[in-house]
Amino acid sequence: MNGTAALLANTPPQMLPARELMAFTLASHILLVPFGVALPFITLLMHHRGLRRNDAVALTLARRWSAVMAVQFAIGVVTGTVLSFEFGLLWPKMLGRWGDVFGLGFGIEAWAFFLEAVLIAVYLYGWRRLKPWTHFWLAVPLPLTALMGAFGIIAANSWMNTPQGFSLDAQGDPVHVDVRQAIFTPIFGPEYWHFVVAMFLTAGYVVAGVYAVGWLRGRRDRYHRLGFTLPFTVAAILTPVQFMLGDSAARAVFHKQPVKFAGTELVWKTDTHVPEYIFGRLNSNGTISGGLKIPQLDSILAGFKPSTKVTGLTSVPADDRPTVVQATIAHWAFDIMVTIGSLLILLALWYGWCRLRHRDLPRSRWFFRCAAVAGAACLVTVECGWITTEVGRQPWIVYQHMRVSEAVTSTRAGGLWTMLGIVIVVYVAVLGSFLAVLLKMRTRWRAADEGRAAARGSLPPETDTPYGPRGPQPAGVQAGHRHGSDGSEDGAS
Repeated sequence: MNGTAALLANTPPQMLPARELMAFTLASHILLVPFGVALPFITLLMHHRGLRRNDAVALTLARRWSAVMAVQFAIGVVTGTVLSFEFGLLWPKMLGRWGDVFGLGFGIEAWAFFLEAVLIAVYLYGWRRLKPWTHFWLAVPLPLTALMGAFGIIAANSWMNTPQGFSLDAQGDPVHVDVRQAIFTPIFGPEYWHFVVAMFLTAGYVVAGVYAVGWLRGRRDRYHRLGFTLPFTVAAILTPVQFMLGDSAARAVFHKQPVKFAGTELVWKTDTHVPEYIFGRLNSNGTISGGLKIPQLDSILAGFKPSTKVTGLTSVPADDRPTVVQATIAHWAFDIMVTIGSLLILLALWYGWCRLRHRDLPRSRWFFRCAAVAGAACLVTVECGWITTEVGRQPWIVYQHMRVSEAVTSTRAGGLWTMLGIVIVVYVAVLGSFLAVLLKMRTRWRAADEGRAAARGSLPPETDTPYGPRGPQPAGVQAGHRHGSDGSEDGAS
């Protein structure tokens, strides 16, 4: 710990509040990202099912999810805009020096953002105003813009991890920029697909979890069954895929960022037959306290054989590697992510076994309890993934080219602490408003399904028949809206 304290003592006073501010805003924003990236696709799957099978329940679900998608997008605009400004305000020297090299990624994300805003508006406006299939096909580009935005952000982040596509002049400034190489870095592919599948998996489990809670509370109608089955099936299919992609991404880090890999795996000295530690804490003398030690496993995972040489933290000077605290944080974040991912594979296998063998949902309440918490667990893994990526890269903001301490703003530390306090208050209010709006929407939808909305003379827009006329519906249409095409009751979660 003395070495860590010595390193921290040599950093600018602005660095700690700048890091805390960036970490808080990023951690808050990333909770919304899975729904921005994946919810449009899941919604369109449900929309397509509703049109293809003339399924009123599926169309109702798609319409309600589109309303949630719009609210999420509005909140994401706030948190994402703050985050984009912070790159320039907190780390101006990084953008000033390297912006010409990796700034295109942010430009791509900005274009995707504007396209997504237009397409979401068209999609929401199109309900009950456009022909059904015209409405659907106009929304098909929406998931593509979400993937485009993810492409831009991951391109920028992967460049920070494995920078390339430039030469340095005599002053150390980048020249002769090759944009293609700057975007498609060695780690871009594994990082991008690992991120995208994580977003789809998380969104699927979160959405399904809402209906799992309703199922546990006795709402076992077709509405809840379909609302659970489609997103959970998407997530269950992608769970083992994500595990393989995560393994590929970790191996890419082993080859391209060996010191980062050493910090994440708590490898102190370069060696072969390196053991794997499940959790545990790295000490300043290189020993590891606690945790479960599995002999030779780290070498096997890295190179498929015990004789694989794994680079240790001591292969570079102390000021070029993560501190023992940072290494332990990255290690715990990685292990939590892997542990939750392993449990989700078991949950997906449970679901798949019941679907294939019995052609039905699992009947155990424990399954639905696990499904209800799977979404929250996935959000934890998303946070842990970014902690692993960012903390494991320390002390570099641009790997082996610029340190975090070199990029930080010269603004007084006191002003940054004040800004952090203000941002926390604002974000609590914004995210609280987001949850309040979602709860209000849920209450209104449930009231409409139970028939109480008819007493007020008309149904709210988002609970009306998706492609019907405005105003109160005939009794037969209202009944069809409530009961769905198979006559089962259509409730709300």
